[in-house]
Amino acid sequence: MAALVRNLRVRNSLAPLMRSVSGDGLPSNMTRSTYVLHKLGYATTAVGNSEDKQEIEIYPQKQAQAQSLVPPGFNTPALPAEEEGSDSKDWSKSFFGLSAEAFSKEARDILLAPINHNDIECKPDGMIYLPEIKYRRVLNRAFGPGGWGLAPRGETSVGPRIISREYALVCLGRLVSLARGESEYFDPSGLATAAESTKSNALMRCCKDLGVASELWDPRFIREFKKTYCEEVFVEYIPHKKKKRIWKRKDTPIEYPYARI
Repeated sequence: MAALVRNLRVRNSLAPLMRSVSGDGLPSNMTRSTYVLHKLGYATTAVGNSEDKQEIEIYPQKQAQAQSLVPPGFNTPALPAEEEGSDSKDWSKSFFGLSAEAFSKEARDILLAPINHNDIECKPDGMIYLPEIKYRRVLNRAFGPGGWGLAPRGETSVGPRIISREYALVCLGRLVSLARGESEYFDPSGLATAAESTKSNALMRCCKDLGVASELWDPRFIREFKKTYCEEVFVEYIPHKKKKRIWKRKDTPIEYPYARI
C-alpha cells in the first residue's frame, strides 16, 4: 500500500530518501514513506484509506524538554564581546597575556612566601586547608585591590547535589589560570551560598598556578604539619550521641557539635 503525504514540501524531500531504504527491513505495519518520516523525526496519522493508497498527515514530534535545575536569572549575564579598537577583553573566551612574562619580583616574593602555620586550619576528617579569605589577602598584597579578579567562563552547572562553574583568574589585565570550582548544596534555597562557595573554590585552585600556599599539596609537608600541630581525639557527636575520632589543631578547643569524651 502506498502512502500519500499531504505536506508538499516534505513529500518533495522524501524521494531521494525513499530510494535509499530497502523494503526488506521495514516493519510489517509501516509503509516505506511512513518509515522514512519517522526516521526524520515526524509523527504520522492516517486520515484516509483506500484499497491501494493510504493518506497520512504528518507533524513534528514534540520532544520532552529537560527541566533545568538552575533558577531563572541565577546565571550572571555573559560578558560583553570584545569591540574592535577597544582595550576590553572578553574574559569568558580570551587567553590574553597567558604566560607572556613573569610578574615583578615584589609580587613574586609575596605569592611564593612560605605559608604561615597559624593560618592553616584542620577539618575533622584530617584535611588541612587555608581559608579562602587568606588567598584573597595574598592577591591583594601582590597586585593591590582591583588589580585582580575572577571572570566566569561559562554558565553555572547545577546537579542534584553539586553546583560547579569555571572561572578565570585575571591579574593586572592578564589571564593567569583557569579552574572549575564546585560546592555541595542540600536544598534549592542554599544555591546562592553554594554559588559563592564555588567561586571561592575556583579561586583556591587557580592560586595553585601562582604558587600560593603550594605546601598544602605537598604530601611530606602535610604529614609533618599534622604530626606537629594536629591531633586525633575521641569525641561524641552531640546531635546523634555517636562516638567517633576526629582531627583538630592542638591549639583549637573542641566546639559544638562535638564534645570530648
